[in-house]
Amino acid sequence: MRPRGASEKKGGRKKASVAEPELLPQLKQLVESHTAGSPVETGRVWTSRSCASLSESLAARGFSVCANTVDDLLRNELGLSRRKMEKTLAMGQAADREAQFQRMNHWKRYFLAQGWPVLSIDTKKKELLGQFAHPGQAWTNGRLRAWDHDFPSSSWGKVIPYGVYDLAVNEALVYLAQGADTGELAVDAIRRWWHRLGKRRYGATSPILLLADCGGSNGYRVPLFRQQLHGLSQLWGRTLRVCHLPPYCSKYNPIDHRLFCHLSRSLQAMQLTSLEVVYEAFQQTHTQTGLRVVCELAKRTYTSGIKARPHFLANEPTIRDQQLSAYNYKFSPN
Repeated sequence: MRPRGASEKKGGRKKASVAEPELLPQLKQLVESHTAGSPVETGRVWTSRSCASLSESLAARGFSVCANTVDDLLRNELGLSRRKMEKTLAMGQAADREAQFQRMNHWKRYFLAQGWPVLSIDTKKKELLGQFAHPGQAWTNGRLRAWDHDFPSSSWGKVIPYGVYDLAVNEALVYLAQGADTGELAVDAIRRWWHRLGKRRYGATSPILLLADCGGSNGYRVPLFRQQLHGLSQLWGRTLRVCHLPPYCSKYNPIDHRLFCHLSRSLQAMQLTSLEVVYEAFQQTHTQTGLRVVCELAKRTYTSGIKARPHFLANEPTIRDQQLSAYNYKFSPN
């Protein structure tokens, strides 16, 4: 008679790897023979094959297992999991990468401690107008229909969203323009930020720090951008300091992960049939952390091919820092 309280050994189906000891080595061999990972990383097991495909291959080797069992073996026996590709490998390395980040952080902390504006600026991905499909889902009682091809030549126009993000107050102006992404557009967006948002919060003579990518319309090798900033500094009577992110580091610009990702979310499952549709979508963008977005439509169309004036290039008033002068400079009103 079994003693009181003693546990009773229960029956049941054995694990597939126990019932068929050769199953797991065969599965591991299949996975390793179809590896999509890096050949230089030894020990890395990484396959893009589906569980159903692996199940069929095992059946051809004499093992009758379903796709769900293969999934269980991959997770619990081989310790694998499904993951997406991460864009973390830099395509290049700037020699002054760390030094420039340290300098940027120094100026950022200094300006924020003084209560002066720190603006992260950049151009978001351009949006095509038309009945193009955007990823995402929406609540509807019908079908969401879009063009079956995404040919840019079929678009009704193009929208250039330029963002000016204030780090201190989690607030941004999105300047919606059409035409070409130029240095004039970038500086006009900064000017409109001041008139719409900045002058209500900051002093009339407080300097402004601009954090910008190294390329694009606000790049460190764009004379037109510097010429327009110099004119803005003279107009406002204030100092404008610029710090560019080093090459291959644009994803570290604060505006990318504090504003642009939320703007993209606002366009999910939408058809951008007009500039006003984009305006309304961006205007309603907000987050639980209090992000506020103000949109403005440009009153002009920007054209490409405009260059800085020869007089500006010959007598450039840009005041460059002694350290990392290509990425760090300022404009003073005098």
